[in-house]
Amino acid sequence: MTLPENRIYLASRSPRRRELLKQIGVNFATLLLREALPRMADVDETSMPDEVPEIYTSRIARTKAGTGWMQIMQRKLPQLPVLAADTIVVLKGRVFGKPESAAHAQEMLRALSGQTHQVLTAVAVAAQNGIHVRTSASTVRFRHISEREIRLYLASDEPHDKAGGYAIQGIAAVFVAEISGSYSGVMGLPLFETGQLLEESGIKIFP
Repeated sequence: MTLPENRIYLASRSPRRRELLKQIGVNFATLLLREALPRMADVDETSMPDEVPEIYTSRIARTKAGTGWMQIMQRKLPQLPVLAADTIVVLKGRVFGKPESAAHAQEMLRALSGQTHQVLTAVAVAAQNGIHVRTSASTVRFRHISEREIRLYLASDEPHDKAGGYAIQGIAAVFVAEISGSYSGVMGLPLFETGQLLEESGIKIFP
């Protein structure tokens, strides 16, 4: 059954996710969750002891969507589906989230240089029928990145707020020698899984 408004809430500040939803024609309103220190943030993104990356990113996406759903209930907003996502980069079991500083981004890029890593993006949709999650796993191989290239890339400010310290849709595309999986998933919102979840929640991509 299609929802009358065929509209959702997006619980994310990411401009890439907004662009990707617009790409597939999804109408949405942004629902902002607080992203401060863990004690003040709406969602504590601290990993649990021995938590594997797939479980971690799935849990965070589910928690974000559930938190967004509680917000619309508390504020008595229309009960439209809430979409949230979480993206991480994994290199040999080590999880790279968003860099905390330029130095942190530099460390990540040095580690990723000449290596193959995984990008995991979990998408969650909270609606009247519960919370459902799907995860996209992609493999990305970087060519060798010189210190000069890293320095110049950091100066572009593109690594800011990106898992692994790079944006595949930006200048960093020249670092990518090979990709297997979902390009939109590496960007931060796998459209195949997103479309499935939205259809199941009553949002028609092709109404």
